[in-house]
Parts: sequence; structure tokens; C-alpha cells
Amino acid sequence: MVTSRSAATARSRTVVPRRRGPVLERAILDAALEQLSTVGWNGLTMEGVAAEAQTGKAAVYRRWPSKEDLVADALAAGLPSLDDAPDLGGVRDDLYALTRLVRDAMYSRPGWALRAVLHECDKSSSGRFQALIMSGVIEPSANLFGEVVHRGIRRGDVRPDATGSLVFDVIPALLMYRSKVRDSEWPDEEIAQLIDQVVLPMLRPPSD
Repeated sequence: MVTSRSAATARSRTVVPRRRGPVLERAILDAALEQLSTVGWNGLTMEGVAAEAQTGKAAVYRRWPSKEDLVADALAAGLPSLDDAPDLGGVRDDLYALTRLVRDAMYSRPGWALRAVLHECDKSSSGRFQALIMSGVIEPSANLFGEVVHRGIRRGDVRPDATGSLVFDVIPALLMYRSKVRDSEWPDEEIAQLIDQVVLPMLRPPSD
């Protein structure tokens, strides 16, 4: 039997403390990512985000006047950072470790959300999110692959002319292509095959 006292106690346990400033903004951004991962771009509404964040709709609109603004900030804040290239002593191990980091970023909740947005939103909005994936994922990963290759050249593991932008784009391009077209989630063994069968033969001096 549920008494009035036990019901009141249950209600008190679900009360969300009043949040302000960065704490509330972080809750709203997290709620937007959660909505994207469950209902997608077309199903996401400002009202749904407010309910997920357990706040009022006005609190969302005060900070983000449109759905596009909210989603762009949620994705930018949530994407994992790609700051440093692994340095494990050899180009093969460095490339393998870095590719796993990029794979993990792609399949993080923000990564999934970003790709869902690109697939679902119309042309008027897609350019903004394409720019976001370029600046947040593709360009940083290409820069880090370039750092690994240049380090390999200094070590003698990589031929000196393997420094073009197309070389640095090979791994990110294959990751994106096979994830979208072949529905691959890039398990570690496929990453190892990518490095050993495609990338290293492309990079190593002819005598190797």
C-alpha cells in the first residue's frame, strides 16, 4: 500500500535541483545529444530537449534561438578532441594507435549524432554541419596523420616524398567510406589490416 508519506518521499527523490549558468547549459547540450541518438535530427524538438534536460522550454530558447544553433553547439562541445599524435617508437604502432583514436571519435555518441544530422537534415542546414565535421574531426585527424608521417620520415621508416595531403587523407577517407557504404564499425583487426595492407606499403621506401 502506498501511503501519502511514501508518495511524497518518492516525489521528493525526483526533484531536480535548480541549475544555472554552465551547469544548466551542459545539461541542455547533453540532452540534445541524447535526443539526436534516440530520435534523430527530424525527431528532435526544442521541447523534447527541454524535457530531457528537465528544464523549461524558455531556458533552451534563451540560449539557442534555433534547433540548428543548439545542435551545432552540442556537437562542437561533445566531439572528442584529437590533440596529440601517439609516439610509440615506430610508424606502424603510431598509425594503429591514432586510427583507433579516430575510430573511437567517430563512434562516440557525438560522432554518431553528427553523422545522423548529416544524413537527415536538408541542404540549407547540412553545410553548417559538414563544416563542423571538417573542423572537428577530418582536419585534426589529417594533421595528426601528417605528424606521424613526418616523424616516420625523420626515423627513416617512411619515404621522404610521402607528404602530400592525399596521403594524409587516406585513412580518414577509408574510415568514412567503409562506415557509411559498407556499414563497418572498424574493429581493431580491420584497423590493423588497413595499416598493414594499405597504408604501410604506400609509405615505406621501395627497398622495404
